Amino acid sequence: MQRYFSGLIGLLLFSLVSLAQTKQVLPLWPDGAKESNGITEPEEIVNVDRITNISEAAITVQLPEADKATGAAVIICPGGGYAREAISHEGFQFADWLNQQGIAGIVLKYRLPNGHKDIPLADAKRAVQLVRAHAKEWNIDTGKVAIAGFSAGGHLASTLGTHFDSGNPKSADAIERYSNRPNMMLLFYPVISMKNNLCHQGSRERLLGISPTEEQINLFSNELQVKDNTPPTILFLSNDDKTVPPLNSVFFYEALKTKNIPASLNIFPTGGHGWGMRTNITFYNEWRTLLLQWFSQYGYIKNNERQ
Repeated sequence: MQRYFSGLIGLLLFSLVSLAQTKQVLPLWPDGAKESNGITEPEEIVNVDRITNISEAAITVQLPEADKATGAAVIICPGGGYAREAISHEGFQFADWLNQQGIAGIVLKYRLPNGHKDIPLADAKRAVQLVRAHAKEWNIDTGKVAIAGFSAGGHLASTLGTHFDSGNPKSADAIERYSNRPNMMLLFYPVISMKNNLCHQGSRERLLGISPTEEQINLFSNELQVKDNTPPTILFLSNDDKTVPPLNSVFFYEALKTKNIPASLNIFPTGGHGWGMRTNITFYNEWRTLLLQWFSQYGYIKNNERQ
C-alpha cells in the first residue's frame, strides 16, 4: 500500500481543515502513478503550513452542508513555486470560504514536478476526472467543476485550462473516461508564461529544468495555448507584485479576449504577492464580492449575497 501521507502531515492537514459537514482525503493514484517525479525524501512541513517533497498526490474533499449545496465544485491548486505547496491560506482556508457559499472545495495536493514537466498536469487532470466520477455521491454538477490556482498553482490551473482533453472512452480505468476540462478558471496572481523576462524563474526551472527547449517553453507558456474552448476565467492580482510580473495575467487576459473567451481581469493597486485568504489586505472584501458576482453569473451560487 502506498504511503501518501506521513502521520505528521496527516495530522497537520486535518488540524488545518475547519469543521465542514463532510471531508475526506483520497489518493489520486491508489495503485501508484504511472510515472515518478524522482522525489524520495519524506514529505516535510516548512514555514508552518507549506508542504515540500510531495511525491504522492491526493485530494481533500470538503463538502458544504447539504441544505446550502449549489452543486458547484472548485478544485484548488495551492502555490509555492513548484517547490512546495501553501496548503493553508491558498488551500483549506479557501475551501472553507467556498463551503460557506454552498460550493464544494477540493484541495489538490499535486506532485511537485522536480523537472518532470507533465506530472503536475497529470494530477490536475486526474483530480477533475475523479470529481466527476464521484459527482452523484458528492452532489456535484459535472458541468460546474471549476479549477482555482494561486501563483505556481495558477500556472497548473491555467495549464489544465489550455491542455485538457475529453478523456479516453476506451480506457480500462473508468475514471479516465471522463473529460478533464474544467468549466471555469479562478486564477490568483498566477504564473502564466515560461518566457524569459516574464516567467517566475524558480517555477520554470523546477518544471522544465535549467535549460528547457524553445518548444517546451512555448508549450507551457499558457498565454500561447489559449483555444476556442478554453473555459471562462477570472483573474486577481496586485499591481505591485514583485514575484510574478503582472504582465503574466495581462497577456493571458488578452489571449482569452482574442478567442472571445469570457474573462475578467482584476488588478488591485497594492497587496504584493501570495496574499491568498489573508485578511490584512485592503481589498479582501472586494475580491470576494467580485468572485461572488462571477459565481452568480454562472450559476455556481444561489444568490450573490453571501460573504
